[in-house]
Amino acid sequence: MKLLVTGGAGFIGSNFVRYWLKNYPMDVVVTVDALTYAGNLENLSDVSDNPQYKFVRGDICDRELIFSLVKDVDVVVHFAAESHVDRSILDPGAFVRTNVMGTQMLLDAVKEYGKRFHHISTDEVFGALSPTDPSFTETTKYDPRSPYSASKAASDHLVRAYFHTYRTAVTISNCSNNYGPYHFPEKIIPLFITNLLEGKKVPVYGDGQQVRDWIHVEDHCRGIDFILHKGRIGETYCLGGDNEITNLDLTKKLISLLGKDESFIEYVADRPGHDRRYAIDFTKARQDLEWEPLITLDEGLEKTVQWYIEHQEWVNRCKSGEYKEFYAQQYGR
Repeated sequence: MKLLVTGGAGFIGSNFVRYWLKNYPMDVVVTVDALTYAGNLENLSDVSDNPQYKFVRGDICDRELIFSLVKDVDVVVHFAAESHVDRSILDPGAFVRTNVMGTQMLLDAVKEYGKRFHHISTDEVFGALSPTDPSFTETTKYDPRSPYSASKAASDHLVRAYFHTYRTAVTISNCSNNYGPYHFPEKIIPLFITNLLEGKKVPVYGDGQQVRDWIHVEDHCRGIDFILHKGRIGETYCLGGDNEITNLDLTKKLISLLGKDESFIEYVADRPGHDRRYAIDFTKARQDLEWEPLITLDEGLEKTVQWYIEHQEWVNRCKSGEYKEFYAQQYGR
C-alpha cells in the first residue's frame, strides 16, 4: 500500500509516519508538508534514509501538486492543519484557508482518482461540556467555540458531504488532546516541560479548572491504523485516552515529575472562548474496531518528560526558528 500523509512533518503526522514505517515496512509513505512554524523535518530525521519514505515540500491548497500526489497513492491520511487556538483568534483567515480550503482540495483529488481518504479531526468541534455532561460521541451535536474549532468543524462537514454527494471513500476520527514526543513547544505539555527545565514559571489560564482528556500520540496512531484496516467507509470514530484531568492538576503532575514546587505556577487571565471541559467516549471504536488506549497518563507523561530532557537541542532550535534556515537553503523561503 502507498500512503500520502499530509502534515507529516508536524507533531502527530511525524509520529504516524514513524509508526507506519515501523509496523508496515513494505508500504510506501509519501509526506507532504508546507513546513510552516510547526512543521519540522527534524521530526523525521530518523526515517529520512528509509527507501520506503519520501518527503515533498508543498501546500495542500496547491491544486497541481496535490492532484499529482494523490493520483499515485492508495490512501490519503490528512493531518495538515493550523491547530493552535490562540493563533486562530489572532488570524482566523489562515485557519479557514488551510483547514477548509486545503481539505476541499484534497477531497477533490481523492474524488477524481477514486482514492481512500481519512480525515483527522478534534473533539473541539463539539464545543464544551459541563462537569456532569456525558462525554462526546460520534453523534454529539457540533458547537465549535473558536475560529480553530469552527474551521475543523467545517472541514468535517465537507468530508461527510463528499461521502454523501459523491460516494467518496472517507472516514473521520475525532480525537482528544494529544501529547508525546516532537510536540511543538507552544502547547501546554511541551511548553510547561520546557519552561520548567529552563527554571521558568508556567502560565495557567484562569483558575486552571478546565478539564481535558489526554491521549498519547502512539495510541492515536494505533487508532488511525485500526480505522484504516477495520473502519467502515463513511463512518466517524472518536478516539480518547480515558484520561480526564484539570489543567491545574496536569500542571502539578509535570511540576512533580521535574522536581519543582507550586511556586512555579503563574496564574494568568483566561483566554477568550476557552472551553471548560472536553471528554471522549470511545465505545464505538472499542466495539467496532477492538481499539482502546494502552498508555496511562502517568506512564505517558513520564515518557514525554524524559524525551524532552533528552532532546533539549531540538527544543531550542524550535524556539529559535533555526530549523527554518535549513529549509530556506534546501527549498527556498
